[in-house]
Amino acid sequence: MDNKRIPATTSKTAGAHTTDSRLAAFYKLYNTLGPETAGTQKLRRCLEEVYHPDIIFSDPMHRILGIDALEKYFEGLYENITYIDFQFHKAWVEADSGSVHWTMRYRHPRLKAGKHDIVVDGVTLLRWEGNLVVQHQDIFDAGSLLYEHLPVIGWLIHKLKERMA
Repeated sequence: MDNKRIPATTSKTAGAHTTDSRLAAFYKLYNTLGPETAGTQKLRRCLEEVYHPDIIFSDPMHRILGIDALEKYFEGLYENITYIDFQFHKAWVEADSGSVHWTMRYRHPRLKAGKHDIVVDGVTLLRWEGNLVVQHQDIFDAGSLLYEHLPVIGWLIHKLKERMA
């Protein structure tokens, strides 16, 4: 099997560059979704274009089974933020598996007074069945996503990191 290294850089204002149509659909999904799509029919249509009905979606804080549960997860996620943007940096695809390196920037009204971006770097591991993602695993530092930005817990995490350095 040939490994295909696929360069990928994108944002909501730039197109992704890839030769793999499954990866292109994945990029398009994450550059389409946002607060304006939460709770709309567009959310469901976009998810169905990328994800298998029996999707297994996981990240450091969640394990979600099935596209109905994934739709509810995204509704809650996107209706609680004011801004989100993904930059895709590197990708690798071989047969039915792949990975994508990314940076997410988002704003939440109750974190950093809703005025500053929170930046999280991560990697997504993907497995396809046909052209649909059947397994999606996000790997990132949950502290940088949320915990470090909470008043008391954030201070404790920063102090702990200072002591460990």
